[in-house]
Formats: sequence, structure tokens, C-alpha cells
Amino acid sequence: SEPVEEEEEEEEEESEGEDFDDAGDKSRRIAKRIQWPVQNLDYRSQVVQDLVGNLLYVIHMYLSNPFFPVVPSAIKVGSTFEGWSPREDDAVYRLLVPLKPPRGHIFHLELGTPGEMSVSDSRVRVELVCTCGREQLVENMLCFLHHPQEELRRIQDPSLLDTLCTGPYLDVQKTAQWFQDCVSSFWSFVPRARRYKVNVLPSERFCKLLLLRKASRRTFFIEIMFGVQQGDSDIFLSSQRAQHVFTQSTTWVDSYVVAEMKFFRNFARQCPPNSFHLKCLQLCARITLDSAFSTYTLKTVFMHLLNTRPPSAWRRRHFLLRLQDIMMYLRACLMERRLDDFFFGNKNMPQEILLPPAFEMAEPLNLFQHLAQDPVAHAEALHEFNKL
Repeated sequence: SEPVEEEEEEEEEESEGEDFDDAGDKSRRIAKRIQWPVQNLDYRSQVVQDLVGNLLYVIHMYLSNPFFPVVPSAIKVGSTFEGWSPREDDAVYRLLVPLKPPRGHIFHLELGTPGEMSVSDSRVRVELVCTCGREQLVENMLCFLHHPQEELRRIQDPSLLDTLCTGPYLDVQKTAQWFQDCVSSFWSFVPRARRYKVNVLPSERFCKLLLLRKASRRTFFIEIMFGVQQGDSDIFLSSQRAQHVFTQSTTWVDSYVVAEMKFFRNFARQCPPNSFHLKCLQLCARITLDSAFSTYTLKTVFMHLLNTRPPSAWRRRHFLLRLQDIMMYLRACLMERRLDDFFFGNKNMPQEILLPPAFEMAEPLNLFQHLAQDPVAHAEALHEFNKL
């Protein structure tokens, strides 16, 4: 249980033979007294991962049209899978499903300005490719380019261009609706599906599921987003919305969620067993929930600090110092009206994170650009910070 783990952590720290100053003792006492929400995130996360993995396998096995996108796996992303949650009593389990082109098709990414969340011109162009030389390898498959349309319509399922595209571009809303229909059609074939009642919630660009475990009445909120990988990097064009602008159905937006997951995972591997870094982030995120500062703003500040503080600096005895670091870093960014995006234009990126060349060579992107342009918004942000 949690108390036993905390006692073991205390013994480990004391066994190191270090002399604790008053601040270190105070940090440990305060950290111990905080009532962290009790939730077995690891267990629930594994349940969600297994269910979604089985669902994708069933869709792959039972889908009648072989020319829909290939969905081989799901990637765990978001705060819950990273080991923290600003709303842990109401956690959302987010997964990204990479989309691969079906046979006879290729995806060509038409990228807008990298890193701009308001970009409106990043699209996934779907193109047909000749399969004449491979027809013998795929039984009953006709080449979409070189067979008469009448024969194709009579013998073969329609191409991806005829189902989930608007013009030549992959349509986010059509893709989301197709996947939602797959869930409704194939859920009963998923192993252990009878243990859960599934509701597909309305969503234009995601697949949102509410699972109710019948025995315990426990609920799981699952959000499945879709993405197309940019080369071999950890950056995807995703189905999430662009910020502050209308997002067209053929618009796909840069997403860093896979890179963020890798960053937290790699940092955790270097940490001592009693590292308190995620507790620091969780506490700050909960405190700022009703403020003008988004969870992503705090997360960006936190990632910058993780990248400049060694893993050994995030023990329980450093708890107050690290909380102070987070707030002072945020204050400095507010005063300068500049908070650099962590992934775009960051010259100190860990080697484990794979970025497209355009991200590595670009100038840093200022997430506080709106504060630099709007004095009133800047004054309000400073007032919010003072309240925090």
C-alpha cells in the first residue's frame, strides 16, 4: 500500500548517510502528509491497453474491405499513461492509433509550418500506386490504376479514396466515424468484452469510449486519436484540433504526444526508485486547473526543468525546492513573455527523441507569443500567477 511504500522510501533515503538540512526535512514531511489520490493507474492502464489492442486485432481480422487504413497497434500517450493526472479521480486514457496506407495506396504528407498549432494546411494526400506486378501475391486484387472502373466496381471493394477521403485528402471526420462504426460492429468479438458495457460517445475527430465494468461498476474513459507518422520520427500528423482556429476535416495537426511519452519514460529509467518528479508535476497541475495556465503550459515548464536537473535532484527531500523551481521558471517566462516549446527548435533535445529535421533546425517557438502581443493578457497572467 502507499504508506508502506513511503516508509520504505524514507528508509532508503536515510540509509544513504546524508545529513538533511531543515529544508530537506520539511520537504519530506510535507510530501509525506499530502494525501495523493489513491488509484492504481498501472493496473487500469494495462486493462485499457489490452482491450484496445484486442479491439484493433479484431478489426484487422474481421474488416471486410481490405482498403481501409491499416491499424496495427496503439501507442499509449497522455498524462495518465505517463504516470500522473491532473484529474486523477476522472482520468482519461488516451491512445494514438497510427494509420498505415492499405495495399495499393501511399500517404504523402503535405506539411504546413512545423510546430504551428494554428496551421491550417497540413494534409495527408492519398495516392494510388500500381500493383500489377504484385497481383499474383495478393489473391483477387486488381490494380486500381490499370483496370477498368466497371470491372473494379463489380469485383473489388472501393479504394480508400472513395471511402474516407475528401478529394485526394484523408478526411479526419470520416476516419473517426469509420472507426466508431468498427467499434460498434466488432466490440462483441473482443476477448472479455462481455465484462464491459461500451458506449461510443459523440466526437468528430476522435473515438471516445465510456466503458463500464459490469461487476464493479467502475468506469473507464478512453480517447483514441489517429495519426500519420512523419517519416521515422516521434512526431505525427494527428486528428487533434488546431488551437484557436477552425479545423477543417482534411486538416491534420502536429502532435508531440508520442515524443512526450518517450521523454518521460526515458527520464524515469534514470531516476532512483523514490523519485518524486511526477508528484511535483501532478500537484502543480492540480493547483492550476482553474487558473489561466493550461496543463500543457505547466507540462512544458516541467519538461524544461527535467532536461536541466539531474534525476538525483528529484527525491522527496528536494520536494519544496523543485516546486519552487517550477513556479520561478514560470514566473521568469511570464516576465520575459516567452516560453519556448520543448520540442520545436530545442537544441538540447535528448538523443532518444527522434524529430524531423525541420524541427531541429528551426527557431524556437514561443508559446507565450500572445502575451507579448497583448499587454492586457500579460497583466492578467501575472495577476493569476500572483494568486498561485
